[in-house]
Amino acid sequence: MTEYGAKNLVKDYVDWLRRGLVISEESGTYEITTPFLDRHNDHLQIYLRSGNGDFVLTDGGYILADLEMSGVDINTPKRRQVLDTILRGFGIRREGDELRVEAQPEDLPKRKHALLQAMLAVNDMFVMGQEHVLSLFLEDVEGFLRAHAVRYVAHIKLTGRSGFDHHFDFAIPASNKRPERLLRAINSPSRDTIEVLCFAWSDTREVRAPDAQALAVLNDTERQIGAEALQALRAYQITPVPWSMRERFVDDLVA
Repeated sequence: MTEYGAKNLVKDYVDWLRRGLVISEESGTYEITTPFLDRHNDHLQIYLRSGNGDFVLTDGGYILADLEMSGVDINTPKRRQVLDTILRGFGIRREGDELRVEAQPEDLPKRKHALLQAMLAVNDMFVMGQEHVLSLFLEDVEGFLRAHAVRYVAHIKLTGRSGFDHHFDFAIPASNKRPERLLRAINSPSRDTIEVLCFAWSDTREVRAPDAQALAVLNDTERQIGAEALQALRAYQITPVPWSMRERFVDDLVA
């Protein structure tokens, strides 16, 4: 990707995010409607409260309550562990059903971005199988890496050139055969999840080794991945790895 293209993506992403924000206030709480969509195609909303010079950002309990209403038991030991790991990766904590984070005035934009990333990631955690048995796609991806003895570090947070923090599910260290590879597992590929990854990689790659690579592991077991999503990933030099074709990528991951 050219430097011009990378800078334009960052600018276009921030401009799109700014244009899509709608803010209303009631009794000292600000409701922020964002351009990001959940799995029901509803706009994600976050809530901002201030006090003593600090801010509290929260999803109002929506993400976890929605999963529970859909029949997802998030309180099994394994799922709770994975949920907590994802939230820690974004610097977000769980309080009851709420996802929340505290912020100072100077880091409010970064904390807001981190909360939105966490909401999208948790919303994308689960997939309904053919037998209506819930499985954890992220866990499936990690099991695949382990089964093929791929060296990796799970759940890493990297700071991009913009100063925003970006979460990647797995990092495969560089070897004498292959460069560093950053992986993100996407259970339900959509415009939002693809666009967030493109921004994260464009922003992050500028502070990584010049030959570093990014891969998107895409769950195509329930639906076919759209050509537009694949084209967008390739345009920003992110290698799409459809789950149904994962075995084709083993040699590149193991090296």
